[in-house]
Amino acid sequence: MTPYYADDTVTLHHGDSLTVLRALPSGSVNCVVTSPPYYGLRDYGEPGQYGLESSPAAYVDRMREVFAEVRRVLADDGTLWLNLGDSYSSTGGTSGVGPNAVVAQTRRQDVERTRPSSPLPPKNLLGIPWRVAFALQDDGWILRSEIIWAKRNFMPEAVKDRPTRAHEHVFLMTKRPRYYFDADAIREESDPEQEAHNRRYAKEYTAHTERASDTGQPGNVNNIGIHSRPGRGGRNSRDVWSISAQPFPGAHFAVMPPELARRCIAAGSRTGDVVLDPFAGSCTTGMVAGQLGRRFVGIDLSATYLDLALRTRLAQGALMFGGAA
Repeated sequence: MTPYYADDTVTLHHGDSLTVLRALPSGSVNCVVTSPPYYGLRDYGEPGQYGLESSPAAYVDRMREVFAEVRRVLADDGTLWLNLGDSYSSTGGTSGVGPNAVVAQTRRQDVERTRPSSPLPPKNLLGIPWRVAFALQDDGWILRSEIIWAKRNFMPEAVKDRPTRAHEHVFLMTKRPRYYFDADAIREESDPEQEAHNRRYAKEYTAHTERASDTGQPGNVNNIGIHSRPGRGGRNSRDVWSISAQPFPGAHFAVMPPELARRCIAAGSRTGDVVLDPFAGSCTTGMVAGQLGRRFVGIDLSATYLDLALRTRLAQGALMFGGAA
């Protein structure tokens, strides 16, 4: 298989994700960070694109096929970070599929296209992220965490009968119970009062263990601040990440924020590891992988997006964090 582009750190493949994945060697990547096209939301103008399947079940089945191959190419101690947004049921018919998707000369969404229908009554939230997560779990993936990406800035919605959506899901999945995860790479800052509390309890913990050593009695350390040992600033990352969405001029509407990709890559891979994005789009994952000293393999159905990524996010100047935002 001939790559669309390749150098010492970046390899890009143009084509259908499933087809390309089947040609990649087993166990050849260490971390997967990706955001597939969401069901029924956008039309990117590419034949064979994902997200416009005839039903939610068809979309889930297609995701199962892709991520079965992702699981094969992922190393045994690797991690998958899967970002998915949800959508609502409709009665089908023709209309714009979602917010405008524009790249170079790609047509805008004001043309009529068929909107996928759902067997559920209109206005039902489809639960697509969890449908996919449960399907992958049935296929052998271990679902380790549901992370909520809370958007500080989000698209307004003209709704008056429900809250406005302001979050998406990121699922952390693994092949094995033991896997590589660097918790320190994404530790969060504690508030000053909590830090003072932690330091006080850390001193008590140290004094307690020293007394236990002198007396030979282990005692009970469970309530002496074992969570706050010296030398560990901040706190373990929580599973709600407040990150602003960042528009990328010239790219399609759905661009992953660099900070979201950074947390996933930093926690889920080592320097020199290979990071894969089978739905690479404008290659935010690839840009951040390069900034963190990882190698990158990207796949996308659109040559237009890959060319855009090579001119911008993957260009040498973009490897300074945030350089292409």
